[in-house]
Amino acid sequence: MSAIVKVLIADDQPLVRRGLALMLDPEPGFQVVAEAGDGAEALRLAHTHRPNVVIMDIRMPVLDGIAATERLSTELPDCRVLALSTFDMDEYVVDALRAGACGFLPKDISPEDLVAALHVVHEGEAILAPRLLTRLISTHVKAHAHRSRPSVPPDAEELTPREREVWRLIAGGLDNTEIAERLGVSGSTVKNHITGLFAKLRVRDRAQAVIAAYETGLVTAQREA
Repeated sequence: MSAIVKVLIADDQPLVRRGLALMLDPEPGFQVVAEAGDGAEALRLAHTHRPNVVIMDIRMPVLDGIAATERLSTELPDCRVLALSTFDMDEYVVDALRAGACGFLPKDISPEDLVAALHVVHEGEAILAPRLLTRLISTHVKAHAHRSRPSVPPDAEELTPREREVWRLIAGGLDNTEIAERLGVSGSTVKNHITGLFAKLRVRDRAQAVIAAYETGLVTAQREA
């Protein structure tokens, strides 16, 4: 029998918290262990209950979701964070991914999609709604490029041609199976390439790899349009 996935819900709106909890209540594989109304409370409850996944609203009082995510990534690295956002908050979504979130969901997520997303995150993958997320990231990176020129990840120059191609396909929203089919290799080979790629880029997951791809110019908003 599969282990229960413990979930903490952090949102400053009680109705949103209750709604998300009610979505998960009928699911036998999940247990909502706590609900928090701000980022500081989410951190405290996460240390107490040790959830597998935190559903984290981005805009909250006391400590916002981005700062809370960054601290969780450092203090409880085995705890996965799934950020909540409305789609008119691109810059906050990207900041949350940089802070260590594994992806994001809209607040009007369906129960079926929420359950599927939590399973994916719990299994160690990032939630990347392929075209939507890459468009949000590319638009944000392009719009803020004038602030400073992003540095190339320290070991990016050491990527093999195949690792670089896998990186490009990840940034295009392809999952492991699709990458394997595109390259004509096995799924295990793709996983090996991704492991090496993440180590050289010094990124935690696919979400951060996508951001790095846009910031370094490997892919552009025009290419993904």
